[in-house]
Amino acid sequence: MAKMSKTQLFGMLAEKTGTTKKQVGEIMDQLAAMAYDEVKKSGEFALPGFGKLVKKRREARTGRNPMTGASIQIPAKTVVKFRLAKAVKDAVL
Repeated sequence: MAKMSKTQLFGMLAEKTGTTKKQVGEIMDQLAAMAYDEVKKSGEFALPGFGKLVKKRREARTGRNPMTGASIQIPAKTVVKFRLAKAVKDAVL
């Protein structure tokens, strides 16, 4: 089964909400911009009933090069994770 494209997603949302694809695109762009700003500022952004983006600090650690088996030092970094809401897990799984 093929995954849904951006155009298909916008088309379905436009049809279900009675708006145009252009309006849906603008709303999605604004939602993304708000999410990026909020995660950067406060560390998390929640979409009720869907999940939340969370900024997390990952500590430095020792890893292993799979080709040579040599130990390498992996530096600390900040990552963004998405945590699904329980309602989504229950509905999908």
